[in-house]
Amino acid sequence: MPTALALFLFLPPAACFAQADGNPPLPFHLLPIVAIAMAAYLILIRPERERQRKQQALLAGIKKNDRVVTAGGICGTVASVDREAGRVALKIDDSSNVKITVTLASIAQLVPAGGDAGESSP
Repeated sequence: MPTALALFLFLPPAACFAQADGNPPLPFHLLPIVAIAMAAYLILIRPERERQRKQQALLAGIKKNDRVVTAGGICGTVASVDREAGRVALKIDDSSNVKITVTLASIAQLVPAGGDAGESSP
């Protein structure tokens, strides 16, 4: 009497997966849905989570005298950070000592040392 494994190996693939009525079993109907869900995760959800992680790391590392750009496009130097209130004071003009207060979440990027944000060379 052949074992189930031996029988599975010698049967054609269609006979292995077909039911008595000739239709494939239910898990094979769900494979496209699972494939679409995996593709959505890889294309949409995972990159967004990575972007959020990088933004949180950026906001956690902001300190005094960092040059930043807000989501609204305002460039400035961090004068003070109040993490409990979620606010950052930015000095936007060195000559007249103009400061504004923005939310911590509105900081879009950190300008590298020696770089000028928003200014492009011709």
